[in-house]
Amino acid sequence: MFSPATLGDLRAAVESGRVPRRTVRQEVRENLIKKLACGEAIFPGIVGYDETVIPQLINAILSRHNFILLGLRGQAKSRILRALASLLDEAIPVVPGCEIHDDPLQPICSACRARVAEEGDAMPIGWLPREARYVEKLATPDVTIADIVGDVDPIKAARGGLHLSSDLTMHYGLLPRSNRGIFAVNELPDLAGKIQVGLFNILQEGDVQIKGYPVRLPLDVMLVFTANPEDYTARGKIITPLKDRIGSEIRTHYPATRAEGVKITAQEAWITRDGLEVWVPQYVREVVEEVAFQARADKKIDRRSGVSQRLPITTLENVISNAERRALIANEPLVVPRVTDVYAALPAMTGKFELEYEGEMKGAEVVARDLVRSSVANVFATLAESLDSRAIVDWFDGGGTLQLGDQTPGLEVLRQAKKVRGLVELATRVAGEAAREMAPPVAASAVDFVLEGLYAMKRIARSEERGYHAAESGVQTPRPSESVFDDRFPAPAQGGKKKYYN
Repeated sequence: MFSPATLGDLRAAVESGRVPRRTVRQEVRENLIKKLACGEAIFPGIVGYDETVIPQLINAILSRHNFILLGLRGQAKSRILRALASLLDEAIPVVPGCEIHDDPLQPICSACRARVAEEGDAMPIGWLPREARYVEKLATPDVTIADIVGDVDPIKAARGGLHLSSDLTMHYGLLPRSNRGIFAVNELPDLAGKIQVGLFNILQEGDVQIKGYPVRLPLDVMLVFTANPEDYTARGKIITPLKDRIGSEIRTHYPATRAEGVKITAQEAWITRDGLEVWVPQYVREVVEEVAFQARADKKIDRRSGVSQRLPITTLENVISNAERRALIANEPLVVPRVTDVYAALPAMTGKFELEYEGEMKGAEVVARDLVRSSVANVFATLAESLDSRAIVDWFDGGGTLQLGDQTPGLEVLRQAKKVRGLVELATRVAGEAAREMAPPVAASAVDFVLEGLYAMKRIARSEERGYHAAESGVQTPRPSESVFDDRFPAPAQGGKKKYYN
């Protein structure tokens, strides 16, 4: 890339067209057009928005709009904003040492104008990389106008003998320091009203009053926001003039299908583990993802708060860690998660959703276990139509029992599973492509999925000690305080009798 070293060289390069001169929004628009013409991915790593959010984003950028992303937590809003930096030029010329990255050909601060007048075409210029042109601020109630716009520094005025209305006396905030770049504000409604006024005033009219002194700052900034839809539409949270000045309002959403969610989670979760090979069965991935889908539809969970996509990401990481612990203890070289490992990942779930009154009465752990069980049932039901499990159910109905724990080694699970007529054969079909090799941990995971699926669909029952047995008719479902799904969270037995799920 051609990089002039002096103001004279830059002026000549601009006149010849070798260095473009344009506003930030025009720059982003033109670079976007180039990417579209080349078929290049605009927002790599963003899954599930190809037909919804991304077309609206492209339209907003082509329209040279400031825009806001409205969505619940965990919908990739911040990632999208940070990806905007890729639409900036690799570097732009600036006046060296200027806090607000002044354009050498048209400086706006007094100090830079004086320097250009004094040094002329011999003045050296600097080059600002695109990474330094993206500035992000999380809005919080304690943010002040000085943080965003700036403040008058009386010490500067006293030392230089300057009037307080001079821009030379100003300590610049984040917005002026974002000049000739992108300024992103996360959770916009959390900003105080007077700061919101400062935002729209400095962008629309190009001036702002600081402590009663008018300071003219004609900034060139692309402003983008994020917000929760409920806060954004609530009266008193967002001032109408600022809302009116935002060009486009774009709604984000959670993955529309389980397949999209699985793809996002696989992309974001930490799956590889040092020194051990990890293989995650597809049904485990789907069960983990289904937990989030179940949570978003559950009446016991606050839908206004949302259920972040971070829930399946952290859950899958915890599931793999529980399988890793089992492999280390059993000295198995292959880490293969099981469905029962999902129950061990409750700590990764309970902090990811807010409960309604009914959910608070039950407790977060009980709600999470119910979500896991219904998720297993949904995923297993898609396979149950093509799998004949009658022989297995008949074996349990005939009085057979099976005692397995989540830390039982793969070889022991297989040894126990061979007692059950048809179980290993059905597990082989469940394993799919992995059945070709069918290492003990893989087979054990498939056996576990079949048993947990039958249990979740109430074809068989399971005790607190994770003992599988026949589904007993007439046994009542335990009360919420007794709803336990594995032996790490036992409920106290009453009357010396164990509680079973049916």
